[in-house]
Amino acid sequence: MQDRFGIPVASLLAALIPFFSGVLGAVAANIPISFFGGIVPPPLLALMPVYFWCLVRPDLMPPSAAFAVGLAEDLLSGGPPGVWALSFLVCYAIVDRQRDTFAGLAGYGAVLGFASIMLVACGVSYVTVSVLNSRLVPMEMLVLEIGISTLFYIPVLWLMTGIQHRVIGPLRSDF
Repeated sequence: MQDRFGIPVASLLAALIPFFSGVLGAVAANIPISFFGGIVPPPLLALMPVYFWCLVRPDLMPPSAAFAVGLAEDLLSGGPPGVWALSFLVCYAIVDRQRDTFAGLAGYGAVLGFASIMLVACGVSYVTVSVLNSRLVPMEMLVLEIGISTLFYIPVLWLMTGIQHRVIGPLRSDF
């Protein structure tokens, strides 16, 4: 089925799913509910779709979408605008250049691959915020965020793989 501009509707929907999964991750991570009283930071759910879709379907997650998802994370988290957007772009560039290495990882290796990208994202954000504040900021929350995000990546990976196989994959013929 096509709309009046000749663009297949299913292709448009499939192209928007990766971007909106990242935005949904940013919204979900920044809901003002804390199960641990603020002791444990929320996972960086917005980076998970950026990482996954950059590996699986880079045509559906271009750098501009990664930047927009990072900017959504910045705006929703209340931090300085551009910190997570820059972090997401750096992570995107690393995954894009090393796609064969990251895509070849399976099992625990896939989780460790994401953990390494989380380390890069948190490192870039740490350096950026430290430069903006003209002092070193405490690292404890970033270290906890790396651990929590890595744990949360396992079920999110399962969910995104299901979306890839059940929704995006069948719509490939329309691209």
